[in-house]
Amino acid sequence: MRLHSIFFISIPIFIAHGIEEYLTGFAEIDSIFAFVFQAVLKMSVANGAFVVFQIMFWLLLVMSAFLLLGEHWQRRLLIIPGILYIFEIHHLIEAVLRWEYYPGLFTAFAFPLLAFFFWKERLHPAYQSARI
Repeated sequence: MRLHSIFFISIPIFIAHGIEEYLTGFAEIDSIFAFVFQAVLKMSVANGAFVVFQIMFWLLLVMSAFLLLGEHWQRRLLIIPGILYIFEIHHLIEAVLRWEYYPGLFTAFAFPLLAFFFWKERLHPAYQSARI
């Protein structure tokens, strides 16, 4: 399976995962979220929303610029979701450690599978060709 196919499959999974996290209160209990966004969480809602929007817009611009540089950069940028597939396994780990449901758990079951296929393809010797 090619990397771009794995990435396209992961998009609706990420969307469902984000919805599950939102509906089950992930932001209220996750210590990683609290640590990463501590500065934004101390702001007013308006300022926090503005800062997050600005940062997301800047990231969109930078990513777009890299994508315009060609296929070599596209392959490099695909490493980001590959890392996220592994990182999202923390929902499973938290559920096992707590021995109860952890927000985002149900959709997180897809990420180890995505990680396996992604890294199998990415690390395969044939990947060194121009395929993405």
